[in-house]
Amino acid sequence: MIYMKELILETKNLSKEYKNQKAVDKVSLNIERNTIYGLLGPNGAGKSTILKMIVGLLKPTDGEIIFNGNILERKDLKYIGSLIESPALYWNLTAEENLTVYTKLLGIPKTRIKEVLDIVDLKNTGKKRASQFSMGMKQRLGIAIALLNNPKLLILDEPTNGLDPFGIQELRNLISSFPKNGITVILSSHILSEVSQVVDKIAIINEGKLLFEGMPDKDENLEEFFTNTIVKNKNM
Repeated sequence: MIYMKELILETKNLSKEYKNQKAVDKVSLNIERNTIYGLLGPNGAGKSTILKMIVGLLKPTDGEIIFNGNILERKDLKYIGSLIESPALYWNLTAEENLTVYTKLLGIPKTRIKEVLDIVDLKNTGKKRASQFSMGMKQRLGIAIALLNNPKLLILDEPTNGLDPFGIQELRNLISSFPKNGITVILSSHILSEVSQVVDKIAIINEGKLLFEGMPDKDENLEEFFTNTIVKNKNM
């Protein structure tokens, strides 16, 4: 008997249509608790649209999103943190000041600021303004904001975009630490070499359709598997 972990999030036939064009077409995902789930696909595949529907930024045309065993409602969003596209930062403020703004908006105790700065290793940035941060520091501050509400599910959309190799490695180490701290991660990316080192399970999306969910065999290269999956489905 194969043991399956409890699911924290499911989508059932999730769809999004714009003027008769399907951006997402009946996608059913199964995300297990305390894992890193890789949502993979070329640019424009529909990954960001799926994530925006999960966090309530877009309304699905059809289908269901199930969180913790129940249909996702607005009140559930307090358990979900997200960094979709670029982080919304106040460039003239320090890391601590940025987080202070968000604690006031979200009604979160200011004691949480030090905790999240420790988690993302930005506690020693002092009076340095966000506009002076490196790209990696900006991404980590965006993740700190997403962590303020102690989320059970963290959604990261292309978090390594624009990072140098050192920044990518730092971020990879940070993301890898989350599941053992009770945080499930959905990691959207088209940089397969990075994702392959941290994920427990993947979904391959192209042209709004789910082509594969699971993990390739251990002896298969993820980039080759990804390319072959997309090419095979184009030829069908």
